[in-house]
Amino acid sequence: MRLASVRRTEPAAPSAVATALAYARRHRERFVAELGEFVRFESVSAEPRRAGEVSACATWLAGHVRSLGLSEAQVVPTPRHPLVRAGWRRAPGRPTALLYGHYDVVPPDPLDVWRSPPFVATRRGNELYGRGTSDDKGQLFAHVKALEAYLRTAGRLPINVTCLFEGEEEIGSPSLESVLAGHRGAFSADIAVVSDTPMLGPGRPAITYALRGLLSLEVQVDGPRRDLHSGAFGGAVHNPAQVLCDLLSTLHDAAGRVAVPGFYDSVRPADHAERGMMARTGPSGTRLRRDGGIEVDWGEHGYTPYERTTLRPALIVNGLAGGYRGPGPKAVIPARAQAKLSVRLVPDQDPEEIAERLEQHLTRITPPTVRVSIERHSGAPPFVMDGEHPALPAAVAAFRAGFGATPVFLRAGGAIPAVSMLRTVLGLPPLLMGFGLPDDGIHGPNERLHLPTFWRGVETCIWLLAKLAGGSEHEP
Repeated sequence: MRLASVRRTEPAAPSAVATALAYARRHRERFVAELGEFVRFESVSAEPRRAGEVSACATWLAGHVRSLGLSEAQVVPTPRHPLVRAGWRRAPGRPTALLYGHYDVVPPDPLDVWRSPPFVATRRGNELYGRGTSDDKGQLFAHVKALEAYLRTAGRLPINVTCLFEGEEEIGSPSLESVLAGHRGAFSADIAVVSDTPMLGPGRPAITYALRGLLSLEVQVDGPRRDLHSGAFGGAVHNPAQVLCDLLSTLHDAAGRVAVPGFYDSVRPADHAERGMMARTGPSGTRLRRDGGIEVDWGEHGYTPYERTTLRPALIVNGLAGGYRGPGPKAVIPARAQAKLSVRLVPDQDPEEIAERLEQHLTRITPPTVRVSIERHSGAPPFVMDGEHPALPAAVAAFRAGFGATPVFLRAGGAIPAVSMLRTVLGLPPLLMGFGLPDDGIHGPNERLHLPTFWRGVETCIWLLAKLAGGSEHEP
């Protein structure tokens, strides 16, 4: 069913919206407490030792949404980590929205920088600290609580809803495509709503219209068969850690451009009109430096910090390992060294092609004294929203009602692998309505959720359901 035809149906009763909003406001503190229960699961999808925690988190989430009235809620196993599917399809003639979020999180390291335990939700003022509070348990929970507000008051939803809560997003969603392809009927919908993106700031909502793609790799340099004494062999053995540093130093030139041959061949020329719009509506360089806690930005010449992080591709060293890292000295030449790399891709850059170019470059310049191997972990293509998204008017109206402000349109520098899969496998137009803030500290220590933004996010999700059903644009 097309959303355009649905808007001509009878609007949702304003009293149902008002009652749901009142319910959400009365239960704000309970919502925060339940989010704290959600955060306590150490659902780190990248660490095999925490696989049991990931599964336990999925079980808890399925049970929670089932208790709210989504009787179809179930845990769906995959080759890696399970996903949670839930639905309410009792509104004939109304559209169906697929609500996507992910309950897995990134590792909390470094632990010694956290002011409170990462998996103990800790409230300080208007902030709730803990791994996943913003990315993405808190944003996911805004939709769950909106569903609860309707089901516990009106006893029904104004539209049909399918929930897809994933447990592998932070490792590139390796199982999702096959699950979607094998269960198209269970995930059929008219649109997909994704809440895993940032707003411009408190009280400044945003709809994300473009995402960069992602390619993750690991480079390993192997030298001697075992670690060697640096006194006995120093100067006679090519150190793998030194070679790795030499290799990595060739990835960028002095001007901040990626120096891998052919890296920019498919990059679209920057559109002047879009750059002008980005300059008017996007974050300033000062804001980005403040959010990142840096004094001086760095990167490709000729582009603003916002453009560098969204409109242009980037190659990042995410981690280095090699040799002794304990306290005090140890005179050793390590047998191997590793680096984790990620590439942020822009439209027309293909993850496979870029991986090939990077592998050819590193292999070509590796000296014969060591061996280099490159492992690909995950990849996701870039995303640009369709210009005529069928649910865009509903999303804009929902933000206006929930935040009292018209949303701006932003590019985001991150990647969400599921977004492209929802479009290519299910044919759904993704709509990215996020409730995170730029300084939430996602993927770093002391991640936090701004609670006033979370509460307004719940109200925005309530309004979105009404708007998708054709409800009045004015708050009752």
